[in-house]
Amino acid sequence: MNEPTNLTRRCWLQGSAVAAGALLVNRAGSAATDPAGRTAPVIDCHAHCHHPGRANYRELDRLLIEAADRLGIDQLCCSTLTPQRPATVEGFRECNRSQVEAIRRFPDRILGYCYVNPGHPREAVDEVRRYVEEHGFIGVKLYNEHVCTEPVVAPVVETAIELGVPILHHAGYAHHPFPGQPNISHGGDLAELSRRYPEAQLICAHVGGGGDWEWTIKALRHAPQVFLDTSGSVTDDGMIEMAARVLGVERLLFGCDMSMTAGVGKIRGARLDPADKTRIMGGNMQRILAKRKSS
Repeated sequence: MNEPTNLTRRCWLQGSAVAAGALLVNRAGSAATDPAGRTAPVIDCHAHCHHPGRANYRELDRLLIEAADRLGIDQLCCSTLTPQRPATVEGFRECNRSQVEAIRRFPDRILGYCYVNPGHPREAVDEVRRYVEEHGFIGVKLYNEHVCTEPVVAPVVETAIELGVPILHHAGYAHHPFPGQPNISHGGDLAELSRRYPEAQLICAHVGGGGDWEWTIKALRHAPQVFLDTSGSVTDDGMIEMAARVLGVERLLFGCDMSMTAGVGKIRGARLDPADKTRIMGGNMQRILAKRKSS
């Protein structure tokens, strides 16, 4: 990995223009290539399909895939979320049924996370098991209904471990009150959960989603089993480089969380070795997906 250097706004804009031109490729040429000639698909570890309550949700999902095509993203790991939270049992069940439909409409492009509210432990565990074993979902999506260290979350974590699938957990850290999300987890919470369950595959969501990304990176320093996804609309200079330096590139996962051009551009423009970018853009997520146990 190359050490960060001073970067002016003019240089950043010039580099971004070059990177943007390189990104507009068709899907056939989207796979990243490292210096040794190895290729890996580009996998967005954090995306969302649209809720079926929206009249045009199928069209919005189609536009998502078109954006992925233009940006060279081969696969998107998606969940569907309820419009309001905390989600009811029927609410998250509806989301997962809709997610199956989206996967059928875009086979080989969309991979599914099973979204549940762990506040309904029995139903949440049954839902995760059903969608991983019967529908081939690749992981679990948890949002902000409960802080991840609360005991009520444990059955879902234990089920994900049993099935060999990751948990993508909504997270953020701010220095001011966040009344809209009183139960949001942060990097320190995920580090503590990993200490309790070292075999769990945990993904701390959107380091670039707002809040103190430096604090988040440092909080995960000594939690080697926690991955960090790079998604979010924040494109601060040095964010990706610091994450790679402190955590190691093997713990970083490329994600957009619907901020598509920002998500791709911050990795393409990062001052990292090409082989490291290849790992972040898809190789690391491939390694996680390979751990899913056969039903």
